[in-house]
Amino acid sequence: MHYIHILQKFAADSPNVDIDVTPLPQPAPNDASISVILSILFGVMASVALLIIVIAGLRYILSNGDPGAMAKAKGAIIYAVVGLLISMSGFGIVTFVLKGL
Repeated sequence: MHYIHILQKFAADSPNVDIDVTPLPQPAPNDASISVILSILFGVMASVALLIIVIAGLRYILSNGDPGAMAKAKGAIIYAVVGLLISMSGFGIVTFVLKGL
């Protein structure tokens, strides 16, 4: 950045050169649309996780004591709960960051 000022000084000494030192335009951040899009996305993710929990719960109930089916249903419930927690924490982090900006 220091070199630019030196070059401007030398260029300003030249009588035939006009220097326009207006700053570049800065686009206004549009946090509202980003927040809405991410809220919808995290809402869909949470809905899918809850749907998977319900379906896996029904599979667990309808397994009739079959250890293999029960294990698969338990695994699906655990993965869906972990996904739901990750989705909720991601929503919290994004909301915190966007409010901080």
